[in-house]
Amino acid sequence: MPKINSDMETARGGLLNKIKRAACLDLSSPATGKGKSKSNSSSNKVAYGFHLVEGQSGHDMEDYHVAEYQKRNGHVLGLFAIFDGHLGDRVPIYLKDNLFNNILEQPSFWEYPELAIKNAYRSTDNIILENSRQLGPGGSTAVTAIVIDGKDLWIANIGDSRAVVCERGVANQLTVDHEPHSERKRIEKQGGFVTSLPGDVPRVNGQLAVARAFGDQSLKNHLSSEPDIRHVPIDCAIEFVILASDGLWKVIKNQEAVDIVKSIKDPQAAAKRLTTEALTRKSKDDISCIVIRFG
Repeated sequence: MPKINSDMETARGGLLNKIKRAACLDLSSPATGKGKSKSNSSSNKVAYGFHLVEGQSGHDMEDYHVAEYQKRNGHVLGLFAIFDGHLGDRVPIYLKDNLFNNILEQPSFWEYPELAIKNAYRSTDNIILENSRQLGPGGSTAVTAIVIDGKDLWIANIGDSRAVVCERGVANQLTVDHEPHSERKRIEKQGGFVTSLPGDVPRVNGQLAVARAFGDQSLKNHLSSEPDIRHVPIDCAIEFVILASDGLWKVIKNQEAVDIVKSIKDPQAAAKRLTTEALTRKSKDDISCIVIRFG
């Protein structure tokens, strides 16, 4: 399995920061952007927008995203993800650079996408654990979305970042929030425990507030990297999908998010509106949002 060249990663990150400082760019400024698919069919066109803002939790930004289109094997693929790191940003950076390649390089992807996604999540976690000296002790949650030819949507997640689809104006959560209390039996069977202290959220071994994540070597005997996976055929009833980290979902309910986005046709403006609303509601965490509009 591939190894990580930590010196090269450090040099690359340092060079990027120097370039940004020379250009007088604020490293904590929001990341924002948008794009469209290259499909020839108007019914299969997909537009997307994203907006990420650093939180006020006393640590550097640990959220990273993917939002892009690729052509592979004669198909147009939309690749979208949010990775919410903890104890540093090395694991989410690795996921941003590698997870989708690992999925698409699975021999089974075109015939059995669900199997390919599951295998790629597992193998990617193994690579992260084997390279923990370079990547550090931290980890990351993930929510990923693959749009195939504007017709099929494959959603996968581990952790508490979430995907919500708007179908005829109604919010439908496509992902599972992997909270420790809901997986207490599995965790205890594997030798771990879940704390539920007053004024705090449930935590695995008193530390991590999610039951599934990439990385986290010290907790791995009690954590899972098995994703929940959903397939959604894209038809005229499917209007848009929202991907967001828990910094948004802690303060905004699913239907509230859908209602905010409904009337905003520009997905970048919609993503920014959602993050702004989360800040207005006093969310202190990093907030990352991608809005994907169909048709």
